[in-house]
Amino acid sequence: MSSQRQETVRRLTAPEITARKGGAPIVCLTAYTSPMAAILDEACDLLLVGDSVGMVLHGLPNTVGVTLEMMIMHGQAVMRASRKALVVVDMPFGSYEGPKEIAYANAVRVLKETGCQAVKVEAGPTVPETIAYLVQRGIPVVGHVGLRPQAVNADGAFRAKGRSQAERTRVLAEAEATADAGAFCIVVEGVAEAVAREITETVGVPTIGIGASSGCDGQILVTEDMLGLFDWTPKFVRRYADVKGEIQQAVRAYADDVRARRFPAAAETYFGRVGG
Repeated sequence: MSSQRQETVRRLTAPEITARKGGAPIVCLTAYTSPMAAILDEACDLLLVGDSVGMVLHGLPNTVGVTLEMMIMHGQAVMRASRKALVVVDMPFGSYEGPKEIAYANAVRVLKETGCQAVKVEAGPTVPETIAYLVQRGIPVVGHVGLRPQAVNADGAFRAKGRSQAERTRVLAEAEATADAGAFCIVVEGVAEAVAREITETVGVPTIGIGASSGCDGQILVTEDMLGLFDWTPKFVRRYADVKGEIQQAVRAYADDVRARRFPAAAETYFGRVGG
């Protein structure tokens, strides 16, 4: 047994995230795989295993087709490689909007099978009651208001919310109901700047903005968008790298070396006598 004491890395908790309200901005990114989670963990306070995985990794046109099994699989991958960040797993479309007992059973399965610390649900008329039901039974919940990707079929398209008075009133009411139900923080997506600030000033839990201005208590982006993996990204994304370009350049160089028989070279080759 080693005489040196190993440092224990402790994950952030839901109460610690809530305590950041109005303080140092909360840094969040999405994660779907172990290699990416290991890279992001050091810099992030919260990692979201978002149902955006359906579009980013599985080529789906939207998030509606994502299943509970998919979310659990990717949640397990992220948990294996992260150490510090609080990990939240999205509840996919159809897993929580019905009877709250079914939502509870699905959320319990996510927590048990992944080891994550919380689940996330999108707003809706029946959702606050479900949030309260989950929280009362020991399941930390992140809310999600504004643009709701799982409602794309009802909305007809992904578009910003809160530009009309009616939308402003609805989004603010959803945020208040979500906080009152016990969510420990709320993702605010795709809303007008003034609405995001009003929500942040009104609710008593942190707001995590995505396309919702710097007025929120924290920010989140889809990591692959931020890294420049796709040709198109939403207006609210800032590209911090050109990963697609780097990959293309590396693949072309590899293909050229293979075709010219420059790879593998001696440094990448095993030598020795056969049968010696």
